[in-house]
Amino acid sequence: MDKGAWIAVLAAVVLSSCSRRLPPNPPDAVGAAQDDGVIVPTRQLIRPAGQTVELSGRPVDLVLSPDGKTAYVKNDRSVLVIDAESWSIRQQLPYAEKEGGSMHGIAIARDGSSLFVTTTLNRLREAVVRKDGKLAWRTTVSFPGLQPKKAAYPCGVALSDDGQTAWVCLSMNNALAVVDLENLQMHAQIPVGVAPYGVAVSRDRSLAYVTNWGGRRAKRGDKTAKSAGTNTVVNERGVASSGTVSIVDLNARKELAQIDVGLHPADLKLSADGSRLYVANANSDTVSVIDTAARKVTETILVRPDETLPFGSASNALALSADGKTLFVANGGNNAVAVVHLDNAGASRVTGFVPAGWYPGALATDGTNVYVANVKGIGSRRPKPNQKGWAVQQYQGTVTKVSIPSADQLQSYTRRVREDARVPQALAAWERAQTDAPPLPVPMRVGEPSVFEHVVYVIKENRTYDQVLGDIGRGNSDPRLCVFGSDVTPNHHALAQEFVLLDNYYCNGVVSADGHAWATEGLAVDYLEKAFGGFARSYPFGGDDPLAFASTGFIWDNVLLHGRSFRNYGEMALSSLEPKTAKFLDVYDDWKRGTTRVKIKQNIAIEALRRYSCPDYPGWNLKVPDALRLRVFMREFDEAQRTGEWPSFVTVYLPSDHTSGTGENAPTPASQVADNDLAVGKLIEAISHSRFWATTCIFVIEDDPQAGFDHVDGHRSFCLVASPYTLRGQVVSAFYNQTSVLHTMELMLGLPPMNQMDALAPVMRECFMEKPDLTPYTARPNWVPLDRMNPKKAKMAGLELELATKSEAMDLTQPDRADDDTLNRILWHSVKGARSPYPADFAGAHGRGLNGLRLTPTHGDGDDDDDD
Repeated sequence: MDKGAWIAVLAAVVLSSCSRRLPPNPPDAVGAAQDDGVIVPTRQLIRPAGQTVELSGRPVDLVLSPDGKTAYVKNDRSVLVIDAESWSIRQQLPYAEKEGGSMHGIAIARDGSSLFVTTTLNRLREAVVRKDGKLAWRTTVSFPGLQPKKAAYPCGVALSDDGQTAWVCLSMNNALAVVDLENLQMHAQIPVGVAPYGVAVSRDRSLAYVTNWGGRRAKRGDKTAKSAGTNTVVNERGVASSGTVSIVDLNARKELAQIDVGLHPADLKLSADGSRLYVANANSDTVSVIDTAARKVTETILVRPDETLPFGSASNALALSADGKTLFVANGGNNAVAVVHLDNAGASRVTGFVPAGWYPGALATDGTNVYVANVKGIGSRRPKPNQKGWAVQQYQGTVTKVSIPSADQLQSYTRRVREDARVPQALAAWERAQTDAPPLPVPMRVGEPSVFEHVVYVIKENRTYDQVLGDIGRGNSDPRLCVFGSDVTPNHHALAQEFVLLDNYYCNGVVSADGHAWATEGLAVDYLEKAFGGFARSYPFGGDDPLAFASTGFIWDNVLLHGRSFRNYGEMALSSLEPKTAKFLDVYDDWKRGTTRVKIKQNIAIEALRRYSCPDYPGWNLKVPDALRLRVFMREFDEAQRTGEWPSFVTVYLPSDHTSGTGENAPTPASQVADNDLAVGKLIEAISHSRFWATTCIFVIEDDPQAGFDHVDGHRSFCLVASPYTLRGQVVSAFYNQTSVLHTMELMLGLPPMNQMDALAPVMRECFMEKPDLTPYTARPNWVPLDRMNPKKAKMAGLELELATKSEAMDLTQPDRADDDTLNRILWHSVKGARSPYPADFAGAHGRGLNGLRLTPTHGDGDDDDDD
């Protein structure tokens, strides 16, 4: 061998040796991508075209000034003024204390002198545009709300050219308000459909067009469910099933007709000549084209990136070119703007897609650029110097400005959208089954056999990864942020150690309202994504608002549709106690003694779910220990053991890890988390010692991660996977999320995905092995007493007394009524002590609770960007 050959061989050996020593590429995680852009908890990649400005909060609407020099953005907590040329924030003007921005509604006067926005406090607020281009609040019009909440919840607003009249959608009143802006009075409320959202007015001011999210008013014989007190037409799954546009005679002040369109009709745009009305249907992925003279839909345009995809694009906002030939459509689910070539002959078509931020929710165009308000922007990623952790409420929305692309540029953008939105992965989820496929833990394709016959889905409340598993000593864990460590949660730790530790798993949502939606539906609809300024209409954690549900329904609908059996224990259920004065120890004593002196009444709003639910199993009520819930579950499970018949799919709700703070008559936070931990351990112990263990897989997740901190991302949480086929003692760092759990369970049960979001989610195959290990799990005993009560306030002082007093002031009758930042502080100090400094430097923007209202005053004059 010559010298050159030897050198080549030696080089190859050296390179091979070096390559073996190099560490593997780190796994994808939420945050900055290795190459470009930002990965968000859906596992989609965010790489918006054009220029981006980041802001604190969730932007839901925007409008351009008449001269095109300024973009005004309606945020959940403020109005932002953005210089269109430099693309920088000129001002952030906060709303009043305890006030947020409603989910839609901003308009500017024709002469650009004043701006109008609608808020969660039943108000239309006017801001004057000063000479320096900044805003200052000037006048306010308040609207009377109806019972039972006395909330009008104004949304869309339109202005007359002369600036004397405003028309405002009152979503709770199911009416269009007529407002005299000179006298600052509401002159009339014109009844329209259910939950009016957007309004457009004809040039001659004779007609108004109103999109009704909840569609037509219910008639006798309709199947209905309540949405914010209004009977709303629903389908057999309990999902709102009507969407309409009202035509209103403004002179006679009455509704003339309603036109059926798609579901969740949201934004609308009227052509310059008034002959065409375009309506974005957010729960149908379509745009309806209405001939206004004929008063009928002449065309329905599907705006998904691929026509074969199921629901999930969430087309919720529009912008129309001045020549009326191009329509821009915000696809919230695809993080993109669809570009539609309009054809009045009915041959309109999507020509491509422009990359946007996470969940675009409002659009405007000046003929040269498209402006996009991205509701979730880049996620919960408000970085600070030396950031050591994240909280999920650190909402970082964005607004993007992109030049209207040429045909070639649009095709390049479209390729990027398809890649970043994971369209190929979503399409692949519908590949046909192979007839000779062997049984696997997670089949490769829908309909192929699985080794599992039963799937158990346990949903808990509100914890991050580091908050519970930060002290586990393995994986990507940080003990500094651990609050409920191994001494409080020995079973969570043992399950993660004995089976598989997932250290790169995320919740898709941020609070219970969208968290339970992601966990059971695989997505959160536009109603939820835009309501963070204030959930005044409803807080649909308990399945009590059909407008909050995806058109594709719930995981149990998917199960039942495909002939599988199902049983629910507590999910989307609320429970009340009789007597109402009953305290935790009263219920706990019943559990210990096996008595029922305290009666527990269950309420499940979704009829289709109620039919398959255990009527004795308590839903949400923090006075009920999870130990009692487990006992109810075990009664039916023991019967299943006897008969050998057990459902294919079982949901189990165990909420005690939410905790109740440190007020008197409540157990300590550590006690409630220990109660939850023991219930999880005992549940898995019982199943693993049963006749069903060989063919059962158990998933344990949190609904959201809002009550803690994490050093990777505020969305990071934990998922426990227990089965005979689960890897033993391994750390798996593959990217997974809540929709991964749904996608994986669907494959196990032979079900297709429900929508685009669960279809594109990574499947959890790395968690399983081919050969089973039937070793059962043995639950660890609790170290913390389950009935350890908080001290009496008379024995407290200083910070402990202050936090206990705040605990007692919280409304814990339903999830998330409490101010989350305060509750986080309470939990931190209850376990770590008053001397341990609370990590306030990265605690995020909190203080909104159920109603989404700021509970702490805003500092400063509002002229600077909020950097707290």
